[in-house]
Amino acid sequence: MELITEKLIMIALFILIIHSIETLAYAVRLSGARVRLLASALSLFNVMVMVSRLSNMMQQPFTGSLIDNAPSNHALQFVEHQFRFLIGSASLGTLLGIICLPTFVAIFSRAIIHLADERGSIPALLKKGFTFDYLRRAFKHLRKPSLSYLRGIGIRDIPIKLFIINIVITAVYTIGVLSALYASLLVPEYKTTAIMASGLINGIATMLLIIFIDPKISILADDVINKKGNYSELKRASVMMMSSRLLGTIFAQLLFIPGAHYVAWFAKFIA
Repeated sequence: MELITEKLIMIALFILIIHSIETLAYAVRLSGARVRLLASALSLFNVMVMVSRLSNMMQQPFTGSLIDNAPSNHALQFVEHQFRFLIGSASLGTLLGIICLPTFVAIFSRAIIHLADERGSIPALLKKGFTFDYLRRAFKHLRKPSLSYLRGIGIRDIPIKLFIINIVITAVYTIGVLSALYASLLVPEYKTTAIMASGLINGIATMLLIIFIDPKISILADDVINKKGNYSELKRASVMMMSSRLLGTIFAQLLFIPGAHYVAWFAKFIA
């Protein structure tokens, strides 16, 4: 049975889009602080999160079908290889988001200004943004990735505790659905319980992001707008958090199988 299929590639593209969007969410805060319209930036941020969550919901049934179509012999090994491919696409999506950061900071800065001009109307912004004239203008904002984003960042500038927390949370979020599905193969008698645990895992990971990570970056953005901090500090913090996201998706490769065994144990425990 073929390991890399068209369906697997389609799912990988969904996951790549999800992680690219969530990585570029840091660009929205940078843009909001840059044009001093943080509230409007958060509205645009919410749209990005909605698109990301919708993409995540769309890929889950297809990912589940990989379990249903796995060969009866060597199912665990077959599914593990496929899921590791999907985790790799999460890393690729995060890396793509980091590379596109300068371009999207420029584009989002203009989008936030237009959103404010449209009095917060997202449909009006989309209607304006997808016209030929505005799409043509968007190409003028293309920026090459620059090492200037890393200039001035030293080991002492990295908040180690926050950096590690973001790695762990990102890893858990990356494997939440995949470990739960894999656990359904480990304990087929409790497979429904194991699969339903994915929502709990992702929910906890999202809560931890909201509690520990998002407020820190938002406060830095507020400080820039209130002239209590400078833009370069916010930029350095955003780059560091994006880098920890990338390391988190890589760490997810190590956490995937242990996570699946933990979900299997949890399924048996509560059943």
